[in-house]
This record gives sequence, structure tokens and C-alpha cells, in this order.
Amino acid sequence: MQRRHFLMTPPAMALGAAAAAAPIATLAAPTIMTPQSRILPREGKGPRIVICGGGWGGMTAARYLRELIPNSDVVLLERNPTFWSGPMSNKWLIDIVNTDFVNRDMLHPANKYGYKLLQTEVTGFERDKKLVRTAHGLIEYDFLILSGGIRNDYEAWFGNDQKAIDYTRKHFPNAYIPNQEMLALKSKVKNFKGGTLVMTLPPPPHRCPPSPYERACLIAWHIKKHKIPGKILILDPKPKIAPIGVGYKQAFDELYADIITHVPNARVQEVDPFNKRIKTAAGEFQFDDAILMPPHQAAEMVWWADLIGKTPDGKPTGWADMNVRYFTANSDDRVYFVGDLMGAISPQFGHYPKSAHVANYIGKIVAKNIAQRVAGQEVTPLLPDNLCYMMVNGDPQEEISVKFEYEVDANGQVNQTQIDMDVRTPDLVKEDFAWINGKFSDFLGI
Repeated sequence: MQRRHFLMTPPAMALGAAAAAAPIATLAAPTIMTPQSRILPREGKGPRIVICGGGWGGMTAARYLRELIPNSDVVLLERNPTFWSGPMSNKWLIDIVNTDFVNRDMLHPANKYGYKLLQTEVTGFERDKKLVRTAHGLIEYDFLILSGGIRNDYEAWFGNDQKAIDYTRKHFPNAYIPNQEMLALKSKVKNFKGGTLVMTLPPPPHRCPPSPYERACLIAWHIKKHKIPGKILILDPKPKIAPIGVGYKQAFDELYADIITHVPNARVQEVDPFNKRIKTAAGEFQFDDAILMPPHQAAEMVWWADLIGKTPDGKPTGWADMNVRYFTANSDDRVYFVGDLMGAISPQFGHYPKSAHVANYIGKIVAKNIAQRVAGQEVTPLLPDNLCYMMVNGDPQEEISVKFEYEVDANGQVNQTQIDMDVRTPDLVKEDFAWINGKFSDFLGI
């Protein structure tokens, strides 16, 4: 294949950086670039830390690395031009919050906190040389943070049938990964005229376990409000609703009994997107429209870095192979993992919840750990917590929530305590907005 060349000018290279603390990297213009060109030369005397993925975890890590290691050269790589928040996106689908609430500028925090921001696609790694391959060229690092979230494992349903994968993604988007699918799903909800809307739930572990149930409740409220002759069929691979099982069951039964049907033990066996049929362990189902959520895995970048864990029989776990207390790759302690792509933590509960709250918390922990290493100090292992709020009624606005706390036992194992708040109340709505505004202030600088 003929190698393509790119003509780059400085504005095309870097989206933003603090003018004083971390000036925008410039290249002599015009500069002929190739995929093997080394870009963003190092600045300052501190370590170069490259973060792949500009979500909740990646942006948090970038902010706190610059704060804790003032002479560090922090580079954040993100393929999307703006930040989309998964939290609150279900509310956005039915216009409880507007687009400006969930879609935010990424230049402002980069300028405020002094890290470089480059909009580019990460395409691979040369870990032996400490290089990240991107669509714009090669970037050197001393420490690498992978914070790319999840990928949709459509192959679990369709194997190598790319036609079926593309058709499903196009016609039945799930918007579990913040990108153009969010707008497509909102359009689907707005234009739903009736019939059976099927929602498949990914098997655990998956991103934000309560959110599919919240989405079902809010779409059901939209159907109820607008008197749409529609039904929602939730195909859940789990034996029961979890987490916040009592709260969601009460919402289904008391608010949406004539709209939502929850089918447990409905592990997907076959999907025919062209003829709108799904075969599950709980039976076969026909649908008029669907939100099809396949199993989740760690983002592609973890696979490209060859850092996916393996089961005892040598099969890939689908998640990062990591030290459960320090969040480093087991085979490369210069690489850190933040957010939903992380591997299992404990035999007691499996994975940390794949939530924005945890990603934000781990981003801070990893920044502290790297700062301690750079300063030659002993690294202190820290634990996160987790908090999720979920709206189940749009009028009056009412929410339920779940909290997770963690501790290390005498054997060094991390244990989890889960606290469900199943009674829906407007007070939790106020707490929810206070929580997210606090988080946005933390890493978006607003």
C-alpha cells in the first residue's frame, strides 16, 4: 500500500495548551509528516506523560499530573473534538438536560491546567521504545496512561460478519461510547412512533451497570408522556435486576407496568438485525426497533498494546492485565490503566464499577502515584469509592442511587460494600446535579 503523506501546519497539530505552563508545540511550516514522524518534541526538564483517552479519567489525570508535577510535560490524546459525558446522557435523550450540559469544550481545561491536547487517533504502541503511534505520527513518553474506555464486542454476536456489525451499529446504535451514536440514539427516541422497542443488556462486567435500566425508565416516561403506543422489552442476561434491584423493580411495576417488560436470564444467543429477531436463553423475540448493546471489552488500545489479561486456560479476559493496587500493567510498570478498561480487582466482587465516578477517582490516584515515583518516594496504594444516581421518573423528577465502599482485608484482598438507595425521591435529583457539577468543576475547570 502506498504510504500517504500529510501536510501539517501548527494549528492542525495541537488543539490547546496553557500558554505559560505548557506552550503549544509548534512545527516548522510547512512540514511533511508521515506516520513515522516524531511529533510534539519534549519540553522542560520533567517527565513526559502521555494519556490516551480524554474522558472522565484521562482529563482528570491530566489536570492532577500538571498540579502534582509542575515541570511535567503532559500530553492528552483524544480522537473526539469535544467531550461527551456519559453521565446525564440518558436525561439528555429526553431533554431533561440540554446538549450544552453533556457536550463540553476540551480546550478550556487544557489551557487552564497546562497540558497539551491533541485531537488524533491512537493506532498502536512501541512499548520497547516508549512510543505511541498516532494518525499524526509518533509521540515519546516516560509514563503512559491508557484511559480509552470500552469497545463494543459485536464479534461475540456476529463473528467476522462485518456487514451485520455495520448494519447493527448504523440502525440500532446504543451510544454506550460517547460519539456520533449519541445523536443517532436521541433521534431514534424522538422519532419512535410505537411498537416493541427491544433493549439488550451487556453481560457483566459492562460500562455503568445501572444505566441501561435508567435509560429504559426515561424512555418509558417519554412514551407515557407523549401517549406513544409503545412497549419496551429489556433482555437482561442476569437472573435479576442489579444493582439497585428493588428500586428499579418498583419503578418498572409502579410507574411503567404497561410499558416495560423485564426478561431475566435472557443471554443473547443469536441476533438477526436484518429481520429484527433475537434468540436468547429465555426465548426468541421479534422487535420493531431496538437499542442493541453487545458485550463490552477494554478499548482497542489495550489490545494494541498487548496488555489484555488471560484466563488460566490462556484465553483473553477482554480487560487490562493490571496490578490491582497500583493500576500498572503487570508486564510494564511504566503503563497505567484508568477507567472502564481496567481488569478485575477482587474475587469478592470482580471489577470496580465501570463508572465515570470511579474513572475520575482512579485518575487522581494514578496522578498521585506517578508523582510519588517521580519524586523518588514510596508509592502509596489508594482505594476509590463509587456513587451513581439514576433518574427513574421525569414528572415528578425522582431518582434512586447506589454507593460502593472499599477496604483491604487482612489478606490484602480488596472487598466491596454496596449500599442501594431504593426509595425514589426528588432529594436525590438535587444530590445528582450537585455531584456532577462538582465533578465537572474538578476536571473541566468550570
